[in-house]
Amino acid sequence: MRYLSGNDEKEANDYLNAAAQIAKSATCNRHKCGSLIVSNGSIIGNGMNSPPANKEDQGRCSIQKESYDKRVTDKTCCMHAEQRAITDALKRNSEELPGSRIYFIRLAEDGSIAKSGKPYCTICSKMSLDAGIKEFVLWHDDGICVYDTEEYNTLSYQYKDEK
Repeated sequence: MRYLSGNDEKEANDYLNAAAQIAKSATCNRHKCGSLIVSNGSIIGNGMNSPPANKEDQGRCSIQKESYDKRVTDKTCCMHAEQRAITDALKRNSEELPGSRIYFIRLAEDGSIAKSGKPYCTICSKMSLDAGIKEFVLWHDDGICVYDTEEYNTLSYQYKDEK
């Protein structure tokens, strides 16, 4: 992983702010997240977290995660923003995915950007890796951080909540 600086940081900041605008459209009742994928300076896919196929009747945000069986590994009811962005890119720009960069942001309850913690979502890390995305970008308290997607996937499996 590496923290960006200078023009690279400014460019990443612009993309993360664009992802934040996308996140405002999320219909998830738990979190508002946005993601976009960039290849060769162009946005090739974007997404926000919402129920599958945007079918709001499939939303289950009000169900407590603890009530699901232990074999239900993804206890969120919504498609993740990263999943949506990858699906969007696959539909519209699949040839551009290899070597691309994915940006992810979450909004705080007041709509401001919430800084990310460590990589932890193995669903999104595996899907990004499988799609050929080269880098994963998060905005940490210390700055904008770029992870090689293989590293991001490894770190996601090593995640331990330090609360």
